[in-house]
Amino acid sequence: MFYYYYDWTYILVVIGALICIAASGRVNSVFSRYSRVQSRAGLTGREAAEQILHRNGIYDVQVIHIPGNLTDHYNPGKKTLGLSDAVYNSTSVAAVGVAAHECGHAVQHAVGYAPLSVRGALVPVANIGSAAAWPLIIIGLFMNGETAMIFINLGIFLFSAAVLFQIITLPVEFNASGRAVKVLETSGMLYPDEVSSVKKVLGAAALTYVAGAASMILQLLRLIIIGGRKRNG
Repeated sequence: MFYYYYDWTYILVVIGALICIAASGRVNSVFSRYSRVQSRAGLTGREAAEQILHRNGIYDVQVIHIPGNLTDHYNPGKKTLGLSDAVYNSTSVAAVGVAAHECGHAVQHAVGYAPLSVRGALVPVANIGSAAAWPLIIIGLFMNGETAMIFINLGIFLFSAAVLFQIITLPVEFNASGRAVKVLETSGMLYPDEVSSVKKVLGAAALTYVAGAASMILQLLRLIIIGGRKRNG
């Protein structure tokens, strides 16, 4: 049985982890750099977020302060836009860019952006898939015959749902960043050179989602290889 757990397919997990570490290091580095560059208009992340929401006719979303670093997010269920310690009261170019990005999600929600709706629908399935996939596959590895493959295939299917969630996340995040850049370019909140800096911050952030999707795909490939090995063994 140890044959299934200590073999070359671990390299896929290692590659995925290295990709994620590199992307995380990149976004932290870029955000740190531009968090030291203060915007000339002097708007805080909160003020920028409120202005962007109002420019898009959104008045029922509350901008709140949440703890943590880069924990910023939009909650469509509670209609809250949470900005972290480094964004909420900061007047940096990076803070305004991150706030604008999260507003992009609020705008997506307001206009019924389809990929955001699909991603929201996939959340419970993706959570179950991430938690249950490996236990089912491990049970299958300890069994034999068709029963073993039922468990393994079910595990792979559930994990595929989590992978699909990661893939759907990509256009959602890219679109939110696109909306952020557009509003910052046209609203006068930032100068053109500052918008260029925001593009670098959001571009680095986008890499983390690409890395996450790549890592999940590599893990799914490993599960498929393990399942095939059990089927043929």
